[in-house]
Amino acid sequence: MNIQKDKHIDGKKISSEIKQQLKLEIEKLNQKLHSKPTLSVIIVGQRSDSLLYVKNKEKSCKEIGIESNVHHFHTNISENELILEVNKMNNNQDINGILIQLPLPKHINEEKVLSKVSIIKDVDGFGATNIGKLAMLNRIPYFTPCTPLGCMKLLEYENVDLVGKHAVIIGRSNIVGLPTSLLLLNARATVTICHIDTQNIQEITKKADILVVACGCAHLVKKEWIKEDVIIIDVGINYIEDKTKKSGKRLV
Repeated sequence: MNIQKDKHIDGKKISSEIKQQLKLEIEKLNQKLHSKPTLSVIIVGQRSDSLLYVKNKEKSCKEIGIESNVHHFHTNISENELILEVNKMNNNQDINGILIQLPLPKHINEEKVLSKVSIIKDVDGFGATNIGKLAMLNRIPYFTPCTPLGCMKLLEYENVDLVGKHAVIIGRSNIVGLPTSLLLLNARATVTICHIDTQNIQEITKKADILVVACGCAHLVKKEWIKEDVIIIDVGINYIEDKTKKSGKRLV
């Protein structure tokens, strides 16, 4: 697979290189258009993981020259009120991208809200049209979901040949599992998706050449679940108990 044994794929290093490339591209764009690309982020509620994600996105935007505006709404905002906010952003020509931080509160239909985002501003690539294009051969979506695309970039930077390889994904979410499976399939890998109802999951993971773990369960995959020379990408972010920390928990 053109990757040395027991090697750690340095995601931070790869991310830094990509950001430097983007910074140069955006500087050229700014000079041409005399304005910064602008991203508007919608976040509802106070979920700690969502707040962390949005904070990191703000930081990344600042590093590469994108204007980032975060619109924070109370958990009890109605579905219609949220859709009105999305429509305002769709109609605002100064806003180039709209990102809705998921999950939304249970009283709000995520699919309905996401469907209101203009396809050319759907930077998360979660709209039905972008996902539909991703699922079809010889179609190019306007945007591809960022975390799945990040997984593919890691493999690309390591020169991993995906053709014919068995890729196993743990997790079937619309955010990571499903679009990652489509990207790997488009790269001509043989793809298996495992989820909470999969039987004998460890027998499937043992056959994986590439294993992508994208589930909300810390320490799920054990050493005996994997074979020699497997490439593992751990997407999941979870908090676990840690009494040595002031908060009583740590991120893994």
